[in-house]
Amino acid sequence: MDVRHSHGTQVYVVRACYEDDAADLIAIGGAHSVEVLLLTENSCKTIANFHIGSRITALAWSSRVSSPSATDEWSIELAAAGADFGLYLLSKSSSAEEEVFPFGGGRSGHHGKVNDMTFCGGRSEDSSRYVATVSDDKMLMVWDLHPAIDIASPPFPGTSPPSRPQPTAYVIKFPHPLTSVNAHPSTSKELLVADCRGSIFLTDWRSDPPENEQDSWRNSSVVELVEPRALADSLAGPSAQWSGSVAWRRDPSADFVGAAYGSRFALWDMGSLAGGKPYVTGTSFAEGGSQFRWCPTYPEYFALAPSSPAKGAVVHVHNVAYVHAQPTVFQIAPRPLYVRAFDFVACRGIPRIVAAVGREVVVFYIGVDS
Repeated sequence: MDVRHSHGTQVYVVRACYEDDAADLIAIGGAHSVEVLLLTENSCKTIANFHIGSRITALAWSSRVSSPSATDEWSIELAAAGADFGLYLLSKSSSAEEEVFPFGGGRSGHHGKVNDMTFCGGRSEDSSRYVATVSDDKMLMVWDLHPAIDIASPPFPGTSPPSRPQPTAYVIKFPHPLTSVNAHPSTSKELLVADCRGSIFLTDWRSDPPENEQDSWRNSSVVELVEPRALADSLAGPSAQWSGSVAWRRDPSADFVGAAYGSRFALWDMGSLAGGKPYVTGTSFAEGGSQFRWCPTYPEYFALAPSSPAKGAVVHVHNVAYVHAQPTVFQIAPRPLYVRAFDFVACRGIPRIVAAVGREVVVFYIGVDS
């Protein structure tokens, strides 16, 4: 059965937690707050609510998280981005109330909408130390949340001095606005970064910075993947209308990458690149797809959702083994509602998807018991 939860405002961002001890946790970002839900088979309940004060534009889970269903000593940690370009580290535990730690605001951080973020420390002890953010300002920033050096900074007006050192950032500038960033647990130095024009960069963010900051993206890029149709379409029209969503399949090899651009999706095999072009492409939605997600528990599945209400709130699920077959279509709600954001739930068993539809999040199975 479907599980539905009303957030109270429009839901703009949804992120399921992929950590083994917290696979039943879901974070949702609304008009001014981040809510964390504990999901069961047929219900969900709020276990944390963080007031941010601006619309949420991106969320990312830290590895420092455990669910109340796994331990009595549970804890929550995630990062959020607001429409005010500010970044926030959110935490709560069984013994402490919600804490919101702002960072990256003002002149030291982004000066455009933050479109995506991800923790990027791999499986090392740095897995909760570094978080990467990408923005309309064409910059990738990798933030050290636990810097060795405390760089003093004045508190925000009307607030008390910060309780911890302000994070520092390593900045890589790109030629075009950035829409998506993704990390793989097997690597602590590489990120997938997508821009708005059809290019995806495998970026080594730990590489030494070049003398010319304007070319920092070229110095850091290990591989560039290109979706030719999306690149051609973006050159033919205003780039602002294009967006890209990239995702790394979470299997041990870290070879498979998927992305949605405009009306198409594309898959790449990093172990067998042919000039950076995808090994398969397909049509998603004529009106444009907004998100691409791999299923973390059954990696042969991926899903897409459109960026307009033309077909209502709908999600298409594909199987890599039958990638040219018609997808399985899940109609969640009629027009004018649409899926603003979605993610796969990482719980074992039949895969589930959580989708933001208007003021609700809807959790539904994509199969049945055999």
